[in-house]
Parts: sequence; structure tokens; C-alpha cells
Amino acid sequence: MESPYDTSQQSIEDNALVSWPRVAAVSAMVSFSIPTFMTGIELFSLLPWEKIAITLLIGGALLTLVGGLMGSIGAITRKNSYMLVKVAFGDQGARILNLLFAISLVGWFGLNLDLFSSSVAAILNYDAPNNTLTIGIEATVGMLMILTTMYGFNVINRLSIILVPLMLVVSGVLLYQSLTVTSFHHFTSAMSHAHGSISQGVSLIVGVIIIGAIILPDITRFSRQRRGGAYTAFWSYLIAQSAVIVIAGFAAFALKANNILDVLLALGIGSWSLLIVIAGSWILNALNLYSAELAVNASLPRLKQNLVAIGLGVVGMFAAFANILEIFVLFLSVLTAVFIPVAGIIAVDFFVLNKSGYSTAVSLKRITCTPPTSGQLSDKAIASEQYPTSVQSPLSSNHKSALIAWAVGAGIAGYDLFEPLSLISGIAALDAIVVSAILHLVVCSASRLFTDR
Repeated sequence: MESPYDTSQQSIEDNALVSWPRVAAVSAMVSFSIPTFMTGIELFSLLPWEKIAITLLIGGALLTLVGGLMGSIGAITRKNSYMLVKVAFGDQGARILNLLFAISLVGWFGLNLDLFSSSVAAILNYDAPNNTLTIGIEATVGMLMILTTMYGFNVINRLSIILVPLMLVVSGVLLYQSLTVTSFHHFTSAMSHAHGSISQGVSLIVGVIIIGAIILPDITRFSRQRRGGAYTAFWSYLIAQSAVIVIAGFAAFALKANNILDVLLALGIGSWSLLIVIAGSWILNALNLYSAELAVNASLPRLKQNLVAIGLGVVGMFAAFANILEIFVLFLSVLTAVFIPVAGIIAVDFFVLNKSGYSTAVSLKRITCTPPTSGQLSDKAIASEQYPTSVQSPLSSNHKSALIAWAVGAGIAGYDLFEPLSLISGIAALDAIVVSAILHLVVCSASRLFTDR
């Protein structure tokens, strides 16, 4: 069942590339998942309409910037995010980080599966939902998600292309039904009592979605166009996500509901509501498992990809069966903080410190922070037309710089989970990215200057 679309240890070949709208369809489908709908409901209970418009613009723009940078690197190098981590952090550092990423993604896979199955069970048997029905749904849907992941990007892409138009229709129906309950004018007038801040709203939007933006190279590496990463981020985060948030928030307000399931059931749109729950969550979890598989494969390349996908999926399913994931939400959130500063480090490493080393799409020459002790990369390595996955020792100064910057950034993101922290932008996730990027640049540049002397 190996697919030519899953070359996680190699650059994507030309015959596996697709046009950027197809990549954007996969990313945009995540916007139609339950977490995004819930974000919209929470945001509209927090802010008045005027602030919501500004918040969506700022939050979408920031996510587009982060996702555009990361997605562009994936489109140029044709490498997934975990191979990019290996270049920036070295083999040993990347092995630890990537395994932590995999644990986090499998945890969210299980948590989303649990949420998804409970929602479907409630729709099918709303008056008397039972645990047996939920476990049965988790087992069935979990296996379908695993099978989807095993076939890789190609199947996820084809599924997204089919589902995106359907989800647009369903969202339109949801908006129309909501407008029959209350007018848009009444909606905007009644929201004036909310007193939340724009920074709170932006943090809410960015905090939920930013992980997807950081690991966007996992799918943008399949883009035929080098700008496909930026286009994908724009349509996913500034357009699709904003639209879903507005529709979800308006529908919840119209029906005085506090979760998307109550909204769907109250509107009485029947099987359409089931489609909303299934479609977005299916793609979201398939991508979670797909990225977890890539993370493990980057650190343990000898393992067969299909066995990794099955093993990780089964672990996530059993965690969902046991209903233990709610206990570990904070733990998963802390692990997620590990992702955040990586974006700034990779972006600086790619666009600034080693800009001359990334001059072509797939034939890339690595220039280290300090000169290699064994000379430049061999002609054989350069001619291989593959982005080098490791250079020198993980203890070389650029890798040390990356690890130091990551530790500081992860500390900022993790601390904010327990105590609100405002350093630069007032948004902890973005502050962690910026601080890590600046620190990596300063330490690595200083090291280079010292070595030159």
C-alpha cells in the first residue's frame, strides 16, 4: 500500500506534484472541523461585532504570515516540516523534537476522535446517547481515518476536493437558516454589550490554528508552484477560516446555543449536520495522523510507514475508548507549545542565515553557521538533488543556537498556559516565534563573527 506521494525521507518527485488549489483544498477543509466552529462561538461571545471584524483580519493575517513562510519553505524544498527540523536542529535534537511532536499529534487525534464520535452519537441518538454507540463509532471511524492516512496525501487531497464544495453549500445553508431566525442588524446591535479585548480574540484564533500553520510544509511540499505555500495559507486562514468563524458565531447567537452540536440540531438540517461533523473532522484527524507518521518516520526511518500509521492510530483510538484524554488536555497543550517556536527558527535559518544555501527548488546547498570542519559539502551531495537532512554534528554551533532559541520560545509558550504573558505582541504564540527567531539569529551571527575572527 506504499504510495509515491509519501516520500517522507526524500524530496517529492515532479510526478507527485499538484497545482496549489488542490493543496489549499486540503488545508481549507480543516476550517470546517468542530474546533473551528467552537472557536467562532467562543469569539462571538467575547467581542462586539466591530472588534470581531478587526480580530479576524489581524488573526487571519498573522496566521497567513506564519503559514505562508512555513508553507513556502515546504513548497521550495519539497520537504516536510520534520525534515526541516532536522536541518535546523541536527539529527539528535530533531529526533527528540519530532518524537514529542508525534506524541502531541496522536493525542490530539484521539481527543478529536472522541469529540467527533460523541457528536455523531448525539446526532444519531440524541435523546439517549450511550457509551456503546460512541465506542462503535470511534472504532469504525478511527479505522477509516487510519486507512485514509495510509494512502497519504493523494487520498486526503482527493477527498478534500470532493468535500470542499459540499461544505460550502452546507455552510451557506447554515447561514441562511440562521438569518431566518434573526436579522443581521439585530445580531450586530445585540452584540454591543460584549467587552473582551482584540488581543484576547486574536490569541483565541491564533492559539487554536497555529499548529496547522507551522506544519503546513507537510502538504505544501506537494505544490507545483513555489508560491503555493503562501496562496494556501491565504485562502485557508484569511478566507475559509474567517468565513466559518463568522457563520458559526452568528448561528450560535441566533439560536442562543453554546456549542455547534446544539446549533446543528436546533436548525433541524438533519443529515447536513452529520456531514459537517464528519467531513471536517475526518480531514483534520487524517492530517494529524499523517503528520505524526511523518514525525516518527523522520526520527526512525527504518520503520515501515504503514505500520507506523496503524500503530499510532490504534494508540489514539484506545486513548479515545478509555476516555482518558480529557485528563491529559493540559499535558497535550504543553506539548503543543513545543511546536510554536520552531517556525521562527526554521524561517530565520532558511531565509536569512542560509539564504544562499537554498537557491534552487530541490538542489540545495547547506551553509552552516560556522564553517564545516571537513570542508564544504561534497559534489556528490550537491548533485544528488536532495535537500541535505543533516550536516556536521548535532553539536555544531548553528544546532546549538537553534536548541537554545527553541528552549526559550517553548518556555514562553508553555508559561502562558498557566499565567498570561505579554512581551511583544501580547499574543504568546507569536511572541514565542519572534523571540526564538531573533535569538537564533543573534546567537548564530555572533558565533559566525567570532569564528571569522
